[in-house]
Amino acid sequence: MATEYISLIVLSVVFFLIVIRKIGNIQVKIWQAMTLGAVIVLLTGQINPLDALYSVNIDVIVFLFGMFVVGESMQQSGYLSSLSHRLFQRAIKVDHLILLIIFPMGFLSALLMNDTLAIIGTPIVLGLSKKYDISPKLLLMTLAIAITTGSVMSPIGNPQNLLIATSGGIVSPFISFLQYLALPTIFCLLVAFLFLRFFYRSEFRIPLAEDQNEEIQTDTRLVQLSKLALVLIILLIGVKIILVVTAPWIDMRLSYIAIIAAFPIILLSRHRVEIVRNIDWSTLLFFTSMFVLMASVWQSGVFQDLLSGMNLDFASISTIMTVGVLLSQLISNVPLVALFIPIFSANGSSVIQLLALAAGSTIAGNMLILGAASNVIIIQNAEKQGQTLGFMEFAKIGVPLTLVQTFIFLLFLF
Repeated sequence: MATEYISLIVLSVVFFLIVIRKIGNIQVKIWQAMTLGAVIVLLTGQINPLDALYSVNIDVIVFLFGMFVVGESMQQSGYLSSLSHRLFQRAIKVDHLILLIIFPMGFLSALLMNDTLAIIGTPIVLGLSKKYDISPKLLLMTLAIAITTGSVMSPIGNPQNLLIATSGGIVSPFISFLQYLALPTIFCLLVAFLFLRFFYRSEFRIPLAEDQNEEIQTDTRLVQLSKLALVLIILLIGVKIILVVTAPWIDMRLSYIAIIAAFPIILLSRHRVEIVRNIDWSTLLFFTSMFVLMASVWQSGVFQDLLSGMNLDFASISTIMTVGVLLSQLISNVPLVALFIPIFSANGSSVIQLLALAAGSTIAGNMLILGAASNVIIIQNAEKQGQTLGFMEFAKIGVPLTLVQTFIFLLFLF
């Protein structure tokens, strides 16, 4: 066996384990499958320990850690339940509830980043599931699709868009993203609602039954710290938006924002140890392992050879979006964008081509679970509370939805 294919075989096995999620009587969690893959490529010498260490994107890990701390604080304090009650108390039908998740969460993901909304949104939708006695799968799927789709229209909606905005040479990224991608994104959010209504039509017939006198227990001090953390996130993201437009050379990383927001909770909360202990460490392990496995696959050169051998026309918008959607399922969207930006820069790419790359690599997250980091965050957080979404269940809706959404973006970008 050619050794350069070992990493690709390991990646295929990891995908298989994530699809079946069970070996005999043993349940396989997503983080366990990915960690197993990373261990195998290390033990078989497909990547050396030093390269594995350097492959881990510390910014992503720090960002997730900080946001997990804020999310756990909001949940423990009761502040998240209070926010959820105020936002959704007027919903009288399942249609209203789903629309109140899709559009607000979608728009917020464009400002606060989809991974942030995945962390904050998962306990909210699971709480709504219990409160209204609605399928948690419907609400988890709604959240996943909403924050992936909504994040397309902003240069700070997700990591790959940010990479394109800062490294792709777009002069006015916020204006360009909104000008070309805002309207198709709104159409795609509406299409997502129609898909969810069709695939979960039995759930939409259920009347909403809720105790309007529900009492929410809150920890006043922790609520105040959670509010401070949320204000810091919003203010610092506002500063980042200004810097991206006026001073792009100043590197205001999202990891800085997340860790600054988490500091008041870590330093001042009496529950700091409990909060840190309860954050989603398995998701952090998943991403660390994913970076190692993907770096191993990248070092094998298999995908580079595949791309060069296909003689693709990267000047074509349809080619860019198709490659973005499909390859994001295999090597993840951020590494894919990192691969394509130098190719585009060398060939003098247009703004439309870069935006097609942003749209394709982002909307890819609606196709399969591993197409977006936010999907994994949602599912792993849900599994902590005894709920999950299966690979095939996600794909059943995600594949046809992604095809339709891709077509919509192509119509607007041609």
